[in-house]
Amino acid sequence: MKPRGFTLLELMVATLIMGIAVIGLMGEITASMRNASRVTERDRAALLARSKMDELLLDPQFPLETPVEGAFDPVMMGGVEGGWSARLSRFEMPPDPAPYQQSLDRMSLELWWMAGSERRSFVLYAYRAHVLRKEDLL
Repeated sequence: MKPRGFTLLELMVATLIMGIAVIGLMGEITASMRNASRVTERDRAALLARSKMDELLLDPQFPLETPVEGAFDPVMMGGVEGGWSARLSRFEMPPDPAPYQQSLDRMSLELWWMAGSERRSFVLYAYRAHVLRKEDLL
């Protein structure tokens, strides 16, 4: 009768197979964590961009056709440097513009942040109605 159990060779092969599986899983977990971090950065940036866009659209004194820039507090950006650049332009005017008619303005907002040494950004566009004044038609 043969004694039961595993040989040393069988144990070494099983350990090698488990080691390869664990290394593969660890690599996938690392990639997943990197992707989650990237998604979190973009989500944070999108929320800040929407908030800044709302703030800029509600500002009746925002200058037309003049780029305006600013920086975000690093605490709001998750500890990284970031900022924004915005520009308001006329998008659509009535065929024969006159005072008290409505036109459509377009706000473009670029939000940027640093991811290591790489600068990442995206642009949002929004529109708002504008009542024309005499000085707008000059």
